[in-house]
Amino acid sequence: MKRIGGFITATALSALFAAGAFGGAQNPQPQGQIKQQQRQQDRSKQQQRGKQLPPGQQKRQQQGPRQRRPPVQQMQRTEQQQREQQVQQRNVWSQHRAHQWNNERRTWQQRGGYNGYRIPDIYYRSHYGPRRWFRIYSLPFMVMNGFPRFQYGGYWFTLMDPYPEYWGPYWYETDDCYIVWMDGGYYLFNRRYPGRPGIAIIVSF
Repeated sequence: MKRIGGFITATALSALFAAGAFGGAQNPQPQGQIKQQQRQQDRSKQQQRGKQLPPGQQKRQQQGPRQRRPPVQQMQRTEQQQREQQVQQRNVWSQHRAHQWNNERRTWQQRGGYNGYRIPDIYYRSHYGPRRWFRIYSLPFMVMNGFPRFQYGGYWFTLMDPYPEYWGPYWYETDDCYIVWMDGGYYLFNRRYPGRPGIAIIVSF
């Protein structure tokens, strides 16, 4: 009986060892399940990195790239409004012609400095300057406090002085003009008269 008992005990032990060896290899994880677990681990790592970023950087990542400020809008006019403003220009400009412009004009330095709105440099370089000329006759026009003003590139420009007497009577219709920032202020120049001083203008919305 002892031998039989010993034999049974050895057989039982062998069976236990065999079950342990083969049991560990049972139910292996499919390869797709392993890849899914790896992806979940990668996501958790990325989320942890995002939590470690400074608050300002986290906000920029959520919002994406910053949007530039949209440019100011040019006034949209009907054909009737355009015709009415062109008729108004003929009447207004005839009353704002200088007799002796050199004695009547004043620079911004003589006025104590420019005190109007300053156009952002990036927008100025893309819309104004000697290479970007226009004709006032085709632009939105009005008179404010007795001063003629026109809109170009979205901004309004008011002439602070009368226009020179040597400019033709219909210069606003026939001459190309441009706007320049120089000597601490904005000036309107006429391309027909290179080298001549410009008219002091002030910018507003």
